[in-house]
Amino acid sequence: MTLTRPGIDPELRTLLADLPLSSELSPELLAQIRQLPSTPVDTLLERRAVERREVTITRPDGAQIPVSIFSPQRTDGFTTAPCVYWLHGGGMVMGDRFSQIDIPLEWLDRFGAVVVTVDYRLAPEATGTTLVDDCYHGLLWTAEHAAGLGIDPARLIVAGISAGGGLAAGVTLMARDRGTPAIAAQVLICPMLDHRNTTTSSRQYSGEPGVWTREMNEFGWRSVLGDLQDADVPDYVSPATAEDLSDLPPTYIDAGTAEVFRDEDVAYASRIWAAGGQAELHIWAGGFHGFDALFPRTRVSAAARRTRNKWLTRLLSGLSAGERHAVGTSTAP
Repeated sequence: MTLTRPGIDPELRTLLADLPLSSELSPELLAQIRQLPSTPVDTLLERRAVERREVTITRPDGAQIPVSIFSPQRTDGFTTAPCVYWLHGGGMVMGDRFSQIDIPLEWLDRFGAVVVTVDYRLAPEATGTTLVDDCYHGLLWTAEHAAGLGIDPARLIVAGISAGGGLAAGVTLMARDRGTPAIAAQVLICPMLDHRNTTTSSRQYSGEPGVWTREMNEFGWRSVLGDLQDADVPDYVSPATAEDLSDLPPTYIDAGTAEVFRDEDVAYASRIWAAGGQAELHIWAGGFHGFDALFPRTRVSAAARRTRNKWLTRLLSGLSAGERHAVGTSTAP
């Protein structure tokens, strides 16, 4: 039974009508989606003064992980910059390191940030903690090479969208628990946080075509977790299951009212507050999953991006003034 649910913003609804939507994801459909052209990153870079570097890092298990680094061209001598470590979306089963890359490239433009984006392995070919481990090793590599990349290690921000948002949350928990690297903030855009898929919003957006439905979510999680029972699912993979959300860096979370992840994202912010942490939460009326990534020029999308940018402006201003709080960095006097 489909529950009564918040409607989609009229401007977004008009644009969404032109997209070929589905209610479910299957191995056959996934194979078709993976054949689609990837993000035209060269087009996004054409009018930017950006230096691009491609590297491949080797994980302890021998896996080769491609990483792209985008740095603003500097004309005022060598200075260190904030870094955005970007994790792409795609339900953990699709996408690549250039997916939704326009979002962090805007932060390169605005803040002079170095953008590092990693091609973590995808499910179902990779399962369990493999995806979040790939992301963590890419983050370690970034922190270890901060000087050579022109990065200020005290201004390292982990950010991601959808599955990438969930992986960003998992990486931040992992860095907290292992004591390294220091993370100044996490930006979680409509993050995929909870494998249990039992919230009201999950049930509301089920049974009808959409950008990301409850059925698609089940497919994505099943691809990653296989037959693991709830008690065996690692917190780093499904961060909503983590019992302890204390000592996390300042966190920004946003989502739409008309999407599967709404309620789990609200709950995650609430639990950060309950643990004494700082989280800013925005739930945009009429926004479906990934609305501002798909249609950035609509009024609600522009408002969402503007608000996110203002939060980052405040955060980076505070870090520049020495108000630094990072995972792995003690704030005790």
